[in-house]
Amino acid sequence: QVQVVESGGGLVQPGESLRLSCAASGGTFSSYAMGWFRQAPGKERELVAAISRGGRTVYADSVKGRFTISRDDAKNTVYLQMNSLKPEDTATYYCAADFRTSTIVVFTTIGEYDYWGQGTQVTVSS
Repeated sequence: QVQVVESGGGLVQPGESLRLSCAASGGTFSSYAMGWFRQAPGKERELVAAISRGGRTVYADSVKGRFTISRDDAKNTVYLQMNSLKPEDTATYYCAADFRTSTIVVFTTIGEYDYWGQGTQVTVSS
């Protein structure tokens, strides 16, 4: 049983930073491709950033240059560093994981992930 648990959400003002963490357990973490998605009220869930087993990354255009995804396989954790936050970044952020053999391919769609966390709320407001 794979468990995915996010943490680090909260309320911040525009321009501030937050770092989200996601711990995945129930297998060998280095075998997981990982992704961060978000869903705002009334909107569909969308990709924020994803990272391959080997560390290759993909970002949504809306967060490029502001957000950074990284992984620490020794700590079984993936991070999402969010800088220069905007009100439009307000959403529930979900971490996703899936076992993959490829170390190169970055998986960017919801259907490519089998394991999801419960989400952590990020609110950007003055």
